[in-house]
Amino acid sequence: MLRLNDVYKVFNEGSVDEKMALQSINLTLEEGDFVTVIGSNGAGKSTLMNLIAGHLAPDVGTIDINGNNVTNLPEHERAKLIGRVFQDPQAGTAPSMTIEENMAMAYSRAKRRSFFRIGVTKNRRALFKEQLASLGMGLEDRLTAKVGFLSGGERQALSLLMATFTNPSILLLDEHTAALDPSRAELITDKTREIVSKTKLTTLMVTHNMQQALDLGNRLIMMDKGQVIFEATAAEKRKLTVEKLLSEFQKIRGGQFADDRAVLS
Repeated sequence: MLRLNDVYKVFNEGSVDEKMALQSINLTLEEGDFVTVIGSNGAGKSTLMNLIAGHLAPDVGTIDINGNNVTNLPEHERAKLIGRVFQDPQAGTAPSMTIEENMAMAYSRAKRRSFFRIGVTKNRRALFKEQLASLGMGLEDRLTAKVGFLSGGERQALSLLMATFTNPSILLLDEHTAALDPSRAELITDKTREIVSKTKLTTLMVTHNMQQALDLGNRLIMMDKGQVIFEATAAEKRKLTVEKLLSEFQKIRGGQFADDRAVLS
């Protein structure tokens, strides 16, 4: 489903600011896998997501989706294959547009059709209402409300729905609960578990919250300094705790995480 083959990414190559962001990344997600990714700031997590999404290109290595090499496929061409939810609730929606217009735009992007040709038809509106009702937040009764007036949790729930309701091949969740207050973060976490379980989407989720990484998904990887330094299968993951994860990191690297956010539980 998703395969990264010996991927490297260097920033500012040849300068005093040169940084090896990713090195020798080999990662495979089979259909239906839900892999959580943890690591301190600078570990390469966001770079990994940007490479998969096509926002960045690897310097070495290849990226395959559904058995096809997409390494050189531009970001907008991958939109029909990838759904993505960002950390910032404002990043995944257009605030000046209504809820139904945002959903129509997401639908048209995934289907590679013109938004202006599709618009918000009667059939699409019925589909949007049905999908929004599944969130249990009452947004199905606010289709014409401007998204800019929604709360952060409501916008993130909408972003999550928009990223998944067209059934992409890959779902990327980039610290999508980090900017929310604890109650809203818990709500979005629950919705994530529910939606991914229902749709069986192949999912890669970056998080600083170790407990969240343990609670969600069937696999876990830990990154540090641009490398995958630890992996846990579904069976191994069920036996892990935050304390064991920290111990594993210290055993491998002989040190502490650089950022306190990495050990939130």
